[in-house]
Amino acid sequence: MNSTSAPISAMEQQTLLALRSDLALQIARAVGASGQTQTAAAASLQLPQPTLSRIINGRVEGLTVELLIRVAVRLRLPLSLQTGLDAREAGVFLASGPGPGPSPRLGQRLNPSKVADHAKLALLENIRRRSPTERLEAFIEHNRLLAALRTAGEASRRSAEPAPRPALASKRGAPL
Repeated sequence: MNSTSAPISAMEQQTLLALRSDLALQIARAVGASGQTQTAAAASLQLPQPTLSRIINGRVEGLTVELLIRVAVRLRLPLSLQTGLDAREAGVFLASGPGPGPSPRLGQRLNPSKVADHAKLALLENIRRRSPTERLEAFIEHNRLLAALRTAGEASRRSAEPAPRPALASKRGAPL
């Protein structure tokens, strides 16, 4: 049996849905920041306008992760995709946000930076020097750290949620 005919588990389905939803969110933000109409943005992204509308409105059923990644590449979005042991760990993160000044146009680089370019070249050189096993180990450690960061963020958000308000009481002290 080849890998494409194997049934997809519930966790895999939930992970793919989380990735599709997060990809759609990042695409919607970039298109919104561009100031273009959906029709103009769809034309520049080589997509039918109804498909772009589905993406922008988060209706990702039936859209593939591959299609959404191709759209993100056309937008030149610097994204990191993450999966994990649990579908709740899956997500898509913007590697860098837009800097000060006007919003970038579709296809423009979000944060042109000599420092970032230099860091990328240094990283590529470092990757070239590593063995495949070392690269895999670094990738696994990177994903473990991203999962821990995401879990900590979720825990922080949960602890910051306001406590439920107590029920109003009548004059005799009984709930209304």
